[in-house]
Amino acid sequence: MRERRRGFRPAALVSAAVGMALALTGCAQVDTTSPSSARKEAVQGAPASFGGVDCRKAKCIALTFDAGPSENSPRLLDILKEKKVHATFFLLGKRHIEKYPQLVKRMSDEGHEVASHTWDHKILTDISDDQVRDELQRPNDAIERITGHKPTLMRPPQGRTDANIHEICKKLGLAEVLWSVTAKDYATTDSALITKRVLDQADRDGIILLHDIYSGTVPAVPGIIDALKKRGYTFVTVPQLLAPGRAEPGKVYRP
Repeated sequence: MRERRRGFRPAALVSAAVGMALALTGCAQVDTTSPSSARKEAVQGAPASFGGVDCRKAKCIALTFDAGPSENSPRLLDILKEKKVHATFFLLGKRHIEKYPQLVKRMSDEGHEVASHTWDHKILTDISDDQVRDELQRPNDAIERITGHKPTLMRPPQGRTDANIHEICKKLGLAEVLWSVTAKDYATTDSALITKRVLDQADRDGIILLHDIYSGTVPAVPGIIDALKKRGYTFVTVPQLLAPGRAEPGKVYRP
């Protein structure tokens, strides 16, 4: 048994981020469903749009934030409100949801999608099934208590997942969401560099991964939003990106 993680510290995140890059470049091959495929697979008669946006017609992109809430989240929420942008937040339980419940409620109240990034950021493929269920169920229960809504989406730490994790997620009513754009904001405080990395990788139906726990990230957000809006992008939540399709429990979504 590997040593139990004692905390989700920035130093540990840098190491974890290397794993994220590996997981998405071949070391963790999983079947994924793209947003465009999800839209095509929508059941007949499903609403044409979700939240006033039809991503079959609009040039959509999803802004997502992992590992919060944090002390930086109020400023981020202020920016998103000012820019009239809704994001998807994949939240951690320990030291985050439990520390900032008022921010979780604010996220939900202001129209953002509130989802799970596990309770304690354990690598799900390295732990027992019972531990996996605990890592997924605890944040779901906490989010539902705070917001009144049970999460339907989760993001596995480091993007590491497999068929066994899919099956557990299916039973818990969760779909997994990966990403297509990463700024590697865990490794720099340079907001201009974070902005450049996002803009260089952005594409239609993209899912942007950022972390509002890092000092350089939130200051980069206004520039990212403004630049992508100028390119004709419409910012949406992950459910909006998939609509009229819906995220199916047990499936993995990635552009």
